[in-house]
Amino acid sequence: MYSKFDITAARWGDVKKKHYHLAILPWGSCEPHNYHLPYCTDMLHAQAVAFEAAEKVSKKGVNAMVLPGIPLGSQNPGQIELPFCIHTSQRTQIAVLEDIVASLKKQGINKLLIMNGHGGNNFKGMIRDIMIKNPGFMITVVAWFSILPLKDFFEEKIDDHGGEQETSVMMHYYPELVNLKAAGDGKHKDFKIKGLNTKVAWAPRDWKYTTKDTGVGNPKKATAEKGKRYIQAAMKEIVSFITDFAKADTLY
Repeated sequence: MYSKFDITAARWGDVKKKHYHLAILPWGSCEPHNYHLPYCTDMLHAQAVAFEAAEKVSKKGVNAMVLPGIPLGSQNPGQIELPFCIHTSQRTQIAVLEDIVASLKKQGINKLLIMNGHGGNNFKGMIRDIMIKNPGFMITVVAWFSILPLKDFFEEKIDDHGGEQETSVMMHYYPELVNLKAAGDGKHKDFKIKGLNTKVAWAPRDWKYTTKDTGVGNPKKATAEKGKRYIQAAMKEIVSFITDFAKADTLY
């Protein structure tokens, strides 16, 4: 997918002519997504959403550039043992983010939006640390997949990883990368301890006990139309936020 708002394809001759209000950083992971979706599904989603958002806010007078997508996410036990599943520590992730912020800051770009595509990523602590060290620099995070209730767009009650939502959105943006015929049913096993299932407490799931096909949620009812409907609705919220963020002098 090519976009004129993608810095990997942009030219200096065009960039130098513009004032940029913010940078958008797609951040995903590299992990199996059932049998039918590519390893970098989370990054590809975040990247596609970022490109579309940048295009739409440009029509509102906001200049945003999308930085190269980062496929360095946090993984669970049982996933990391799977071939080519890459776990990146919080130390590595904050080092990457700190360097990006330092670069943007030197260039006079003081706003960064992280477009998160991976539910296992948690940027809160990292962002607090960086903003304390860099007064005046603003970082926000949008998790595109959790903006709206899934029940309003999709049929499956369990839809967590490689399921109906992610598959539908991938079919919308990258249909050539989806092989729905190969998909497993995404059956999963709950924790033995009730409070972990009801969210009284949290612990990382061990993927070798949780799922057989690496999916959690059945993708078989996924369609490109469902993905389009969700993205269109979520995009309205994303565009409104980016427009406000770009124009704000402070967060308060």
